[in-house]
Amino acid sequence: MTISKQVEQASFSGQNQTMVESNESDREDKTNQLPFSFKSLLWHGGSVYDAWFNCASNQVAQVLLTLPYSFSQMGMLSGIIFQVFYGIMGSWTAYLISILYVEYRTRKEKENVSFKNHGIQWFEVLDGLLGPYWKAAGLVFNCTFLLFGSVIQLIACASNIYYINDKLEKRTWTYIFGACCATTVFMPSFHNYRIASFLGLGMTTYNAWYLTIAALLHGQVEGVKHSGPTKMVLYFTGATNILYTFGGHAISVEIMDAMWKPRKFKTIYFTATLYVFTLTIPSAAAVYWAFGDQLLTHSNAFSLLPVSGWRTAAVILMLIHQFVTFGFACTPLYFVWEKVIGMHDSKSMCLRALARLPVVIPIWFLAIIFPFFGPINSAVGALLVSFTVYIIPSLAHMLTFRSASARQPLMICRILMKRTKKLP
Repeated sequence: MTISKQVEQASFSGQNQTMVESNESDREDKTNQLPFSFKSLLWHGGSVYDAWFNCASNQVAQVLLTLPYSFSQMGMLSGIIFQVFYGIMGSWTAYLISILYVEYRTRKEKENVSFKNHGIQWFEVLDGLLGPYWKAAGLVFNCTFLLFGSVIQLIACASNIYYINDKLEKRTWTYIFGACCATTVFMPSFHNYRIASFLGLGMTTYNAWYLTIAALLHGQVEGVKHSGPTKMVLYFTGATNILYTFGGHAISVEIMDAMWKPRKFKTIYFTATLYVFTLTIPSAAAVYWAFGDQLLTHSNAFSLLPVSGWRTAAVILMLIHQFVTFGFACTPLYFVWEKVIGMHDSKSMCLRALARLPVVIPIWFLAIIFPFFGPINSAVGALLVSFTVYIIPSLAHMLTFRSASARQPLMICRILMKRTKKLP
């Protein structure tokens, strides 16, 4: 390919990217021009702040309660190192996913494809860039991960409420919370989680600092031991639970697609991860310092902390956040099912909600079968998150830009755009 052709192709690519940016600005301008109302304040969210709250709120919820258990399996130092390592690596692959999303969106805009009333998903990005086999891989891993992620939230709800009301069996509580969480079928998309994600993150922030302060005030139990790690199996079981903590990439594309300016997603995800560190590391370290090896037989941190009004408040707030997280995990599954049955483009939210109910039923059923969630976190982390978070996005990025001709127009385009910005 000659230099002139490369520049011509890069210029054309730059025009397409400019067109996408213009469409993003148009989406934001149209939203800003809507008449202000209390409903729009709480319901319509596509800003960088909304995306930040969605990312941070999705990364940490009930897994906060099992991280001290992971520390007892791995030891304090390894627990902290693996949290930082997985968090940074997760931010890197989120960056790769954002590049692939923009590339897919740019190509489709060039083909005059309209995404009005259509939510772009990860498997569609893989299909558009790499073909049907990659689409199948994305569907299998993402849907399975989100399915079990939803199951874990229901199980955790029943497990947590049991600490403040043990008059009912855990499975009975699972029935109750399953019915409550089924109301998430009325959430149209991630564009509408503004108030939910804000409150959810606030509630988990309370939980994190409650665990930290309560453990420090409680002090170390008599004869406390910190013997971890003792077995290789326990060490890697704890590592996979931490891997699950930073494995929220299954909904990254949906969050990006709900943004007015999705190109800013990579920075948003990284800063959200930094905030999550301030919640997970102090709380896990403090609880492990206080209780040590007792955590090996108590996967839920609530079980070791003394009964108090503060703990009751923490349980209730965690339950509400788990409701939000259940909606995060289920919304992409709702989208997939709607596309299968041809209801995704429907403007009637009532019809879409009715069509989504078959997705909730098997999740509810699986949550009733499995009455525990600690080991499930590790299993999901080992078998699903490793592919969903690291392997598939990295391979997809390498294959999409494997040739010099695929990379060079982007590089030349960036140079041209920089020069354009310098012009008066």
